[in-house]
Amino acid sequence: MAKHSESKLITVQQFFRQFPDDDTCLDHLMLVRFGETMDCPKCGKHGKFHRLRKEPAYSCQWCGHHVHPMQGTPFERTRTPLQKWFYAMYLFTTTRHGVPAKELQRQLGVTYKTAWRMGHEIRKYMGAVDGDDGLSGHVEVDETMIGGRRSGGKRGRGAPGKTTVMGMLERGGSVMTQVVENVRRVTLERHILANIQAGAQISTDELSSYAKLSQHGYRHRSVNHRLDQWVDGDCHTNGIEGFWSQIKRSVRGTHIHVSRKHLPKYLGEFEFRYNMRATPALMFPRLLLSF
Repeated sequence: MAKHSESKLITVQQFFRQFPDDDTCLDHLMLVRFGETMDCPKCGKHGKFHRLRKEPAYSCQWCGHHVHPMQGTPFERTRTPLQKWFYAMYLFTTTRHGVPAKELQRQLGVTYKTAWRMGHEIRKYMGAVDGDDGLSGHVEVDETMIGGRRSGGKRGRGAPGKTTVMGMLERGGSVMTQVVENVRRVTLERHILANIQAGAQISTDELSSYAKLSQHGYRHRSVNHRLDQWVDGDCHTNGIEGFWSQIKRSVRGTHIHVSRKHLPKYLGEFEFRYNMRATPALMFPRLLLSF
């Protein structure tokens, strides 16, 4: 039963039953951040905080000190109703390919500028919640280029505006990405050493930048894609290449183009979604519990 509930997404009707208005959303935010009772930051007494009518804040029952639950969250200083923020996060966790600003504009009834800003704030938040835990075991490492167009609208590896991205995927575990300046050995090794535990098994392609990984204590093997070698025993990069394919399909079909400046936020979004692929129904609750 637990596995079934973790894989079953809540419906739109269930979302609006749980969060029918801004007050309910604010109460939820207060509860998950501070609990039903807390020590007052001003007077130090323990007790309840009561909701104020004229502002989105709560007041200490002893001294009247105000606590603002939206402070320090993506909703801080926003004029957009809190329920719309919650619903936008719900949309981000119930899709495989992301949510473009135009779709947020249509669904939420806000301006395109507001929808665009909300989308980027949510992506940054998803990336922060996902975090960057170290990788171990058997890790696939690969690099790719994302974005850009050739003249005349044709896409290709040599298209201007492309951004180089490095990816590290732990078999059966998490994926981690990083925008990099180049694919030189010193650049890629720096990220590998910082994020993959010593002694791990690493599978790569034939790129020469990976040639000295064994000197750093890794068990390194590679496949030669130039010779049409894709698998050699348990050595392959099929997992990380599948992740790249999903991102590129989403960029082409949903976002059309992603600039280098904003690409890390999109990568963080896709990492979060991929790393919670086994329990998709927990994506939205996790975001709501991580403020």
